Amino acid sequence: MLDLDLTQEIAALRSTFRDIRSVVDVDGLESEIERLSEDAGAPDLWDDTENAQKVTSALSHRQSELARVKSIDSRLDDLEVLVELANEMGDEESAAEARTELESLQKAIGDLEVQTLLDGEWDDRPAVITIRAGAGGVDAADFAEMLMRMYLRWAEKHGYKATVMDTSYAEEAGIKSATFEIDAPYAFGTLSVEAGTHRLVRMSPFGAAGKRQTSFAAVEVIPLMEEAQEVEIPENDIRVDVFRSSGPGGQSVNTTDSAVRITHLPTGTVVSMQNEKSQIQNRAAAMRVLQSRLLLLQKEQEAAQKKELAGNITASWGDQMRSYVLAPYQMVKDLRTEYEVGNPSHVFDGDIDGFIAAGIKWRKRPTE
Repeated sequence: MLDLDLTQEIAALRSTFRDIRSVVDVDGLESEIERLSEDAGAPDLWDDTENAQKVTSALSHRQSELARVKSIDSRLDDLEVLVELANEMGDEESAAEARTELESLQKAIGDLEVQTLLDGEWDDRPAVITIRAGAGGVDAADFAEMLMRMYLRWAEKHGYKATVMDTSYAEEAGIKSATFEIDAPYAFGTLSVEAGTHRLVRMSPFGAAGKRQTSFAAVEVIPLMEEAQEVEIPENDIRVDVFRSSGPGGQSVNTTDSAVRITHLPTGTVVSMQNEKSQIQNRAAAMRVLQSRLLLLQKEQEAAQKKELAGNITASWGDQMRSYVLAPYQMVKDLRTEYEVGNPSHVFDGDIDGFIAAGIKWRKRPTE
């Protein structure tokens, strides 16, 4: 006779889920969705394209968040029914299905619990990630491209929208730098723990056989702010250069000089954009990223004494936060959290949720 007892496990999940619901504030979320839905249904919504995109994006994010909470609630109820039926029918197949669903729910609730820790000022904003090759020559450029693919694959697996804004290709292989946006609920809060210096150790495919090579890449993560209301940049504080977009090997991919590079003269901050088809669109996108960076820089400077943002955004070469070792053994290890995985190929294919969750919990740990 089958005796499947998951009572304690389900009770523990329900207890955790109740705490999560209280933090998420489902009633408040439903009210916000109702308000945003009314705004989205306005006949003149698309008269202002930028505001329309902001409203529809916010509505989509809130609906996704609510659907996630309600789905877990429903799945917990269904799991209890499935356990009851498996015991009544003596059905081992249903029992196996219940155990699998329990594991899936444990992960889903764990992920949602981590999201409740994202309560920073800009945690709910889209994220703009910039990856730059560091020391290590062509291996570093190749490593930078591997990291870019890793984050894009992570976004793809989660169904998040990712837009490559700018790519500067290296001459032999890989990239010098790349900037891309990930638009997802709490994208910045989630990915901000990835900021820092990443280190790769492997047998170099570009150098002499049998020689290990260490290379570095810097990852910067900033929140993409709403249009320019918070930072005004005088025209005489910037230099705008227009150039032709380039593909791998320096090949031209545009027939017109539509790519834009903006340099903020007082700080030396540089933003390049070549994703859009027109110079005007690239300039607007570059200005938005520049404003986001400058706002963050301003906040970091204000908070320097308190160290509120220390290490979360900027990536210095002394700030190594993760090592990817491919030789003489296989290991990816976060040096802050001690979280590690023995299968680097899965990590480079976008399986980084464990690192992100550990990073968010580490960031929220008590300081004393």
